[in-house]
Amino acid sequence: MDEQQAHRGGGPQMWWRHGPPGWYRWADDEHAPRWPWRSTLLITAFVMAGSNFAAEGQMDDRAPLDPFARALLFVAGALLLWRKRYPVAVAFGTSVAATVYLGAGYPYGPVFLAVALACFNAIVLGHRKAAWAAVAVLWIGHALVAHWLYRWLPPSGDPAAPWGQEGVIAAWVAAIVAVSELAKTRREQWAKEGAERALAARRRADEERLRIARELHDVLAHSISVINVQAGVGLALLDTDPEQARTALTTIKAKSKEALGEVRQVLDTLRTPGDAPRAPAPGLDRLPELVEQAASAGLTVEVEGEPPRLPPGTDLAAFRIVQEALTNVVRHSESRHARVHLDHGDGATLRLRIDDDGPATGADAGGSGNGLAGMRERAAALGGTIEAGPRDDGGFRVLAVLPLKTAAEVKEDR
Repeated sequence: MDEQQAHRGGGPQMWWRHGPPGWYRWADDEHAPRWPWRSTLLITAFVMAGSNFAAEGQMDDRAPLDPFARALLFVAGALLLWRKRYPVAVAFGTSVAATVYLGAGYPYGPVFLAVALACFNAIVLGHRKAAWAAVAVLWIGHALVAHWLYRWLPPSGDPAAPWGQEGVIAAWVAAIVAVSELAKTRREQWAKEGAERALAARRRADEERLRIARELHDVLAHSISVINVQAGVGLALLDTDPEQARTALTTIKAKSKEALGEVRQVLDTLRTPGDAPRAPAPGLDRLPELVEQAASAGLTVEVEGEPPRLPPGTDLAAFRIVQEALTNVVRHSESRHARVHLDHGDGATLRLRIDDDGPATGADAGGSGNGLAGMRERAAALGGTIEAGPRDDGGFRVLAVLPLKTAAEVKEDR
């Protein structure tokens, strides 16, 4: 659903609200790439080349790059290859490599980038204290080298660094920590929102499956009940009254064809999302058909009142409720007479009352027992109610109260 809305909106979702593409794969250890070769190669190459460039501008103040310096730069960059699997070890490893590099008097340069990325990665993956400790190691090591140990370390004759330089280092450390914490917070927020969207999608899928199950139950229960009754009539009259048996078989054929058509219509909703139904949903305008179908099953139905114009959802629910109620009369009652009363006198609700004179057959009709539950779910989905139970005179009554307007229409009126 979200994807459909994005396409219909004419553009992709805004990544800063839902997370950049691949963020969850990057953050999820199970699905993240085990060896981030490409990014590691790019960063290592940048550190090596950038350090050569930085050395040219610091030739008079710092020691020249030698094989040991290049090995330290390579180690600092190459350690990032393990940053997804061992974030704490990589954070401390890059920090120690950079500290040794600076302690040996080599030029300042992009070696700090490897430390920044390793600590950023550790914080985002939840290892905040370890990342802070790794940054503290680099900071303290630099302070010791720049203010106390410089006398015994290369390059020779190197003076003590100004204390103002430590302020720059402190600002650099604070920026790394702040950006990392912000990224961690946003990652957690995106993960929470992603989980909520997934839960909402599953809930919509469950509701759709329940709706389809209700439709199939209502269609099949009614049609198969009529087929069952007519099959019994046909078997009973097959020898004594072949013409009547033929009529029963004809009814069975017609009902099975109709049931197949309705089932096909329901299953059409499982086609490509967004497709419109091929046939209109049934409503109370098909109430005469229900009366004829009930008559073919030996049930006489009287209808009182005229159905008003209803929203499609309410119209379908009202039709299915009447259909299920009459099906229950055929299957569970000895009465061969039922009454359907429609009342919408208050202008706000439709009252459907289905009565039969009973008594109950007391026999197992082979149903699933979900008929009344399905009716209640349909009514509740529209903000209506269902009351069902035996009457004092021995019959059974189903009373449905459905709103004539949807919740959206009520809000518009207000």
